[in-house]
Amino acid sequence: MPPATLDSEAVPGSAAFRHLSGIAGILVDLRYATPGNFVGRDLYSPLDCAWLHRDAAVALEQAVAWLAAHHPEHRLLVLDALRPQRVQQQLWDALQGSELLGYIAEPGRGSIHSFGMALDVTLVDADGRERDMGSAFDEFSERSQPSQEPALLACGAISGAQVANRAVLRAAMFQAGWQGIRSEWWHFDCGDRALVRQTYARVW
Repeated sequence: MPPATLDSEAVPGSAAFRHLSGIAGILVDLRYATPGNFVGRDLYSPLDCAWLHRDAAVALEQAVAWLAAHHPEHRLLVLDALRPQRVQQQLWDALQGSELLGYIAEPGRGSIHSFGMALDVTLVDADGRERDMGSAFDEFSERSQPSQEPALLACGAISGAQVANRAVLRAAMFQAGWQGIRSEWWHFDCGDRALVRQTYARVW
């Protein structure tokens, strides 16, 4: 039997999810709830998408605690959390015919964001200013790809300071059980993707 699904409108009443406002030590700026994304429009309203599955919320709290202990000059800024399947479909549709389609999870397979088990996140300084990561969020280029960092550093396309900022972000997330991906420095999955797709409810 496939995993259960949950309507986006039912998330606030579900004990399986926690709101980002209840997680101390983070800042939140959901870019898909603004025009400040690659589609250029608010994809979330009137939905409140500032949610994570409770398991991911615990892992985020662990990342916050590690960062506070080891790099107190930094805080985490959440750029995306729960992304309903209906929004994932809009992103997929927006990139049809584009070379960028490979950056978006195919809707039939499902994005881990749609289970509340993925985060897009960056670092900010003590004044809330985003740290320089060498590329912008949702910049679909080689500069955004962790797998390309050695080559990018060698040719001067990104700097040692930018790579160091990414390393701090990854250290905070990895020690809390998050996993990164090869193509986006900002994206992290909470646990194994296959297990998430098999056992967690997908939000529509």
